Amino acid sequence: MKRKLHIGSSILVLALLCLLACRKTINSTEEIVPKPTAKTDSTKLQADSVKNQTDSIPPKTDTSAEVPFPVTPLLGCTYSPDYGDSIVFTQPTNGQDYVIYPVNNGGIAGKYFSWPVGLVLNSQTGAIDMTKSETGARYAIGFVKAGTTDTCLSQLIVGGAAYMDSVYVLADNQTTAAPYFNANPYAPPVCTGSSGGSGCQIDYNNYAKNQGVAIDNHTGIIDLQQTMKNSLFGLLPLNGTTINTTVYYKLNDNSNSAPQQIGLKLMFYNKKSDIPPSLLASITNSLLNTLSDLLMLNSAGSASPRPPLIIITRYN
Repeated sequence: MKRKLHIGSSILVLALLCLLACRKTINSTEEIVPKPTAKTDSTKLQADSVKNQTDSIPPKTDTSAEVPFPVTPLLGCTYSPDYGDSIVFTQPTNGQDYVIYPVNNGGIAGKYFSWPVGLVLNSQTGAIDMTKSETGARYAIGFVKAGTTDTCLSQLIVGGAAYMDSVYVLADNQTTAAPYFNANPYAPPVCTGSSGGSGCQIDYNNYAKNQGVAIDNHTGIIDLQQTMKNSLFGLLPLNGTTINTTVYYKLNDNSNSAPQQIGLKLMFYNKKSDIPPSLLASITNSLLNTLSDLLMLNSAGSASPRPPLIIITRYN
């Protein structure tokens, strides 16, 4: 009798152990498979995290590429941005950016805009980071007072060097590209003479020259014939081959030899007739605007952004 009871007890214990093992397996499965509500909450937390990160990003300060040029701007109105002069120059600093501010509109809510691209402008305060802006250009700067839709416009020249968008035909003896200064192609050059009499330092770190651009360190004049001999575009260049470079320079003028820079794009075509008509028309339009000084009202909204484009061709 005792033997039968012992066997029955063993069977009962074994059954209980099996039941506990099955329950544990079920619980383990529930822990591994996430509940739908938990998954939804996690997705929401991730979305909120992304939103918070996006909200923390400061607004862009260069607004010129985002806002179209106004159709009917107001010139000379009360709120037209005023920076104290019609031409401003960057200045040397001790590692800090040189920033200028408008002398008017203090305490007046509104937004600032600029055209064409290249001016690093704070849309809230109108502050211009001269160190990071493209110098040697004329800009249109607008202010829209809060609660209005009128764009009060003024123009500002940021002193410095620039090159014209142009096509050069070597066979026609068009072998050099010279810079112009302070957005005025008719003004006497700031840098003159092979001895650098005015104290200019063009491509002072030889960045462009090391790429093959034959540029005079005193005048900034580019020898296009020598540039081709330097194989800037390669030994056997193809039509449309493009090289981007940067010219770092210092001018002994009102900028007091502050470090400046200008991007430059050089492009090769074997013949001028090989240049796509749309590109040729764009260059011609840009050149005419520069020479006729029509940037303010006629071309600020469509002017080609920097860098200036120099196209070198062998033949017409």
